Amino acid sequence: MPEATIDTGNTAWLLVSTALVLLMTPGLALFYGGLNRSKGVLNMMMMSFSTIGLVSILWLFYGFSAAFGADSAGGLFGDLGQYFGSKTYIDQFWGATAENPSGIGIPTYVFMVFQMTFAVITVALISGAISDRAKFGGWLLFAFGWATLVYFPVAHNVWGGGWITQKLHPLDFAGGTAVHINAGAAALGVALVLGKRIGWPRESMKPHNVPFVALGAGLLWFGWFGFNAGSELTVDGVTGLAFVNTQVATAAAVLGWVIVEWIRDRKPTLVGASSGAIAGLVAITPACGFIDSWAAVLLGLVAGIVCALAVSLKYRFGYDDSLDVVGVHFVGGWIGSLWLGFFANPDLNSAITGALGAKAGLFNGGGAAQLGAQAGASAIVTVYSFAVAFILAFIIEKTVGFRVSAESEVEGIDIAEHAESGYDLTPASGSSGGAFALAGVGASKAAATSAAEAPASEKVAG
Repeated sequence: MPEATIDTGNTAWLLVSTALVLLMTPGLALFYGGLNRSKGVLNMMMMSFSTIGLVSILWLFYGFSAAFGADSAGGLFGDLGQYFGSKTYIDQFWGATAENPSGIGIPTYVFMVFQMTFAVITVALISGAISDRAKFGGWLLFAFGWATLVYFPVAHNVWGGGWITQKLHPLDFAGGTAVHINAGAAALGVALVLGKRIGWPRESMKPHNVPFVALGAGLLWFGWFGFNAGSELTVDGVTGLAFVNTQVATAAAVLGWVIVEWIRDRKPTLVGASSGAIAGLVAITPACGFIDSWAAVLLGLVAGIVCALAVSLKYRFGYDDSLDVVGVHFVGGWIGSLWLGFFANPDLNSAITGALGAKAGLFNGGGAAQLGAQAGASAIVTVYSFAVAFILAFIIEKTVGFRVSAESEVEGIDIAEHAESGYDLTPASGSSGGAFALAGVGASKAAATSAAEAPASEKVAG
């Protein structure tokens, strides 16, 4: 074969996109951390940051091979040895063929690390469902097992030409099925095993830091352009379409969520607007490169409204999904996937739709075939991910333990699991409570602590 050459434009865009997607996981840590209670904020953020470390290494050694290697076991997962470690990455070009040795001109190393960031955030998304009650060691075991048994094979089936793609021909541009439905179903499974937080739903468990929530949502929105537009891999018209659709769908979803709050509660909130943005980003992910922009706006509006209503389902059915992973990611992922069955326009991206054998959506004259393909793929991923997550979490709980003790949960999981806390509310030396007391935060606690530690003579004098 002739020597392959690098397409510098495509490679540079994918490197930038990779950095954008990696930024999404620290953004998720802030988003989840702000939504959490203050006594568990660090544990919540640690679950995201630790996932970056764990899944990155797994992906290098065997995850990329399992997801994007040649078919193995009838297409259920990829050849584990094909890209093991860093065996052949540097000498290969993604998409290369004998007729076109350079393919799209992107070194396999670059594509590998781009997809690595997808694996990282997919696993991290699950953690929001189990905040305030999961042992950190149990989380790492679960993340290891779920990434290996679920994410890597599902990625192969959806993006790597595996069994689901061969049999159903679904469309998923950037991860509605492989990422959001996958993570949402797992979140429900593990939340059911761990059970409800102590006091839920009787006690108020409101977000402790709304600015964190908004900052995290903003970083996720920013990084999502790499997530969606970067998934085209090349710089062309479809890249621009995915970029625009990501923006307008998200904008519409913010409005949709806020409208629901305004009508239902009479008060629109920043937490609601931030959550609406995430719902729109989730829903547009599978569809961004396959639908017209007007359909993207409508999709965002529907996702914002439906997800705003769906987050209350946990109270009706009694499962404690702490930070609404099911209501936003699972429901939003299903909306975006099914939307393709109605509005997919193959003319916008004929290269991919033609290669996959996908059809036009119902409202574009293609009949119900693509809708059936989207529903079938989404259902398979839902059942598989939920079942494995439930069984895996159950085994961990019954062996090494997954849920913290009741005492640790009540006193604060940050101290119990990490020996640190997000906020120091103890009084500063020589003061009556320090900066937090001056701000009215933790003042009563500081006063009580001071009184308890004072000598008996001072207590009498007081």
